[in-house]
Amino acid sequence: MNAVTLQLSIIVGYLLIALAVGLVAYRLTDRTAEDFYLASRTLGTVVLLFTTFATLLSAFTFFAGPNIAYAQGPEWVLVMGLMDGIIFAILWYVVGYKQWLLGRQFGYVTLGEMLGDRFGSPWLRGLVAGVSLLWLFPYVMLQQVGAGTALEALTEGAVPYAAGAGLITAFMILYVVIAGMRGIAWTDTLQGAFMLVMTWVAVLWVLAAVGGPGAATDALASNPDTSDFLSLGGDYYTVPWMLSTAITIGFGVAMFPQVNQRFFAAGSETVLKRSFALWPILCVLLFVPSFMLGAWAAGLEVAVPEGANVLPLVLAEYTPTWFAALVIAGAMAAMMSSSDSMLLSGSSYFTRDLFRPIAAFLGWTLSERGEDLIARTGVVIFATAAFVVSLFQPATLFEIGNAAFSGFAQLALPILLALYWRRITRAGITAGVVASQCFYVSSLFFAVVPGSYAGWSAGLVGMGLGLVVTVVVSLLTSPAAAERRAIYFDRLGAD
Repeated sequence: MNAVTLQLSIIVGYLLIALAVGLVAYRLTDRTAEDFYLASRTLGTVVLLFTTFATLLSAFTFFAGPNIAYAQGPEWVLVMGLMDGIIFAILWYVVGYKQWLLGRQFGYVTLGEMLGDRFGSPWLRGLVAGVSLLWLFPYVMLQQVGAGTALEALTEGAVPYAAGAGLITAFMILYVVIAGMRGIAWTDTLQGAFMLVMTWVAVLWVLAAVGGPGAATDALASNPDTSDFLSLGGDYYTVPWMLSTAITIGFGVAMFPQVNQRFFAAGSETVLKRSFALWPILCVLLFVPSFMLGAWAAGLEVAVPEGANVLPLVLAEYTPTWFAALVIAGAMAAMMSSSDSMLLSGSSYFTRDLFRPIAAFLGWTLSERGEDLIARTGVVIFATAAFVVSLFQPATLFEIGNAAFSGFAQLALPILLALYWRRITRAGITAGVVASQCFYVSSLFFAVVPGSYAGWSAGLVGMGLGLVVTVVVSLLTSPAAAERRAIYFDRLGAD
């Protein structure tokens, strides 16, 4: 068996195992929306923790992160591994606990449902869903780009980029249509644990091949191009950049549909508290070895062509063919975990927050089977469209991922105010969301709006703008008659 055949056999075999887990879960899934989208709100600590973990183990983690460490140095560990892990853990409790209480009491499945009920506004519900789907699109595409470039690099071009991206697209569509949240959560637990172990084995294998961590670090110090990697700071890792990136990623993650929806799925208050407490530990355990592998590869002078990813190349250089293929198979499966969770959540946002209100407004009646068909068709269309765009590779993995994180982060502060500030009004939260989104989108596409301000990113500035606009407009306006201001505060308790 030649190398390419072995690599593909391992990768496809691993994906088929993940699919088999989904099929088992499908047989145990109730045919209700709450079970399909939230596993009937019964997830325990281990499953909730690892399904959230695996949902975020995307191409941004496995490829963009090591690429940044390879090009700029290992301080990226501080941004994504430490600061971001702590920020999201705090938000998991501050946002997630309140959402869990509300979801348990009122049966909410999506963020849009929760906000639309509080503010008595199907338009706000649709706005939040529309914004979420807008930023979900590039992040789904990120997984396809990551899979395509990884397979192309691992097989030295024998498997072209389009074939790798198409492979993960086909699997993610099939998996979402079959599995639902229960199957995704089970597979996520398997894949999260597998990738955590494999990442450490990969680092230890590479370090053993080069003479240990001391030899790898000495190579960084002796290489003129990487000697500054061992000192903090630099032209790239400025304080404003690091804080902007960590804050927008942390707040953006809390608003990701596939992550945010998991706040509703916890089985108990204890599950939530244990999960958010353990989250920073998992982040450090994964990000430190994967990002350091990228940094050490720079000192070892692993050649990385422009547009390629360092992780598959360093594994191909220092580990056997079968092991490199196994790690990439796990990474692709983790990317599929991210993608299938995104598509499942995106489906719920589309059907429940966009299609249902429009159908009601037009006087349409549709059976649950008909709505289910629309949801599954939407998954196919959404994933296929993202695949087509991914063929053009419009930006780097980091640029695509960072745009999505910052776009979602614009929702965070208005929603935090909605959860904890009684004085907020429908006009205030709507204006805050619209203002921050318009500002951030303009910074991406129009030169007249700068992308940074004295080193602080437009994403962070947009968050501040959304906060100010929400507060000011709320103070200047009165609550609408349909608002239900008390439901976020009265009679809520963990019991």
